[in-house]
Amino acid sequence: MSAEMNAVPPMTMPASAAALPAATPAKVPSAAYAKWLARQRREKTLVLASRLLLLAAFFGLWEILAKTKVVNPMLTSYPSALWPTFVDLLHNGNLLTHTWATFKATVVGFVLSMVFGIAIAAGLWWSRFANKVLDPFLVVANAMPKIAFVPIFYIWLGSEYSVYGMAVAIAIFVTIMVAYEGFQSTDPNKIKLATTLGASRAQVLRMVVLPGSVPTLIAALKMNIGLSLVGVIVGEFQSASEGLGFLIVNGSQVFKLNIVMTAIVVLALMSALMYLVIARVEHHLARRYG
Repeated sequence: MSAEMNAVPPMTMPASAAALPAATPAKVPSAAYAKWLARQRREKTLVLASRLLLLAAFFGLWEILAKTKVVNPMLTSYPSALWPTFVDLLHNGNLLTHTWATFKATVVGFVLSMVFGIAIAAGLWWSRFANKVLDPFLVVANAMPKIAFVPIFYIWLGSEYSVYGMAVAIAIFVTIMVAYEGFQSTDPNKIKLATTLGASRAQVLRMVVLPGSVPTLIAALKMNIGLSLVGVIVGEFQSASEGLGFLIVNGSQVFKLNIVMTAIVVLALMSALMYLVIARVEHHLARRYG
């Protein structure tokens, strides 16, 4: 064989590879954008510090006013007296038992009122005739003082499940009305476009109305968690044998204000934690549907 035949041809890059653009360096944020980010971080830190300072000032003022007898410590207790009570209730197991009872009832009431409330609101959106028939009844039911239902729920559901009934009764009507208004405010052009493309009414509800009502449903979530907790506490005040509401009533009856105030502080912490969970859900849904 000749040398020409044994020679290996040089490697050549394919045309497609040659046409690929060179890797561009990562963009560096502009000075104005970097200043804006720094300003946002400072503002976030300042807001958090202000919240903590306000909370510390509240507890400090409460402690000083009670210790100096400006307010009667027998009627208000004071923060330094709450910690031993908290530890005592925690050690004997009462605090965890009552807290879990209230938390469980709140979550159950919250879930039931959201599920049934959104389902009923969707039914009202689906049938304008049903909405016209039921609208005045829903308004009246929402305006009624729900505490009037406590004896009825106690007879119908018993001491335990009447608490769930109160949570649902207080939260569900607001959920229906808020969710329905969100469904009604969906962009009619989007609904018309989906209908023109052949979507059924169920598909319009699932693909257009529900995603378009996410901000309204988030607002319903925020209201509903608080209303469910209010319903649970009202139910526990009247008929329960456990829960933070029961602990508050029982402590007030024997004039142990330390127990009452400790239960209220735990209730506030529970409310804050549930709000943080709802805020995380809001952040996730806003990123997905925003």
